[in-house]
Amino acid sequence: MHPNLTQELAALARLTVGQLRLKFADVFEEQTRSSNKAWLVKRIAWRLQARAEGDLSERARQRAEELARDADLRLTPPRPAKNATPIAHTKTPHLRLRADTRMPPPGSILKRSYKGKTLQVHVLEHGFACAGQVYPTLSAVAKAITGSHCNGYLFFRLPSKEVAS
Repeated sequence: MHPNLTQELAALARLTVGQLRLKFADVFEEQTRSSNKAWLVKRIAWRLQARAEGDLSERARQRAEELARDADLRLTPPRPAKNATPIAHTKTPHLRLRADTRMPPPGSILKRSYKGKTLQVHVLEHGFACAGQVYPTLSAVAKAITGSHCNGYLFFRLPSKEVAS
């Protein structure tokens, strides 16, 4: 590769999109509507290299045209089969999660002393209430209290999974 070409290609990455669009117009002798910097750099670099080191041979161009003519290009998406069931009528299975055996039943109150304050957390049907706010998980409650992520079960000193099972 020529030293000037190497420098010119390296300089392309430092140009703004507006400058690249002007360079594109200069190199290709036509305007572009693209504002994609990476695409503009690649196209301009390709054209500069083709000019400096030679473009595709006529034989390669003809072969590319043959391949393009023979290609089966789909211009529209496939239609759904006539006997296919519409998606809206299909049943989706519901995943049933087992409740964690360490969790006390809804209505229970968890108490924990932290930095001289005694905290109370009410176990709800779907979440936990603490200091007037509802949290989705015990870990979220622990994070709100401590300011850092920690395991809610450990923070509230609930039995470990091995003991609870």
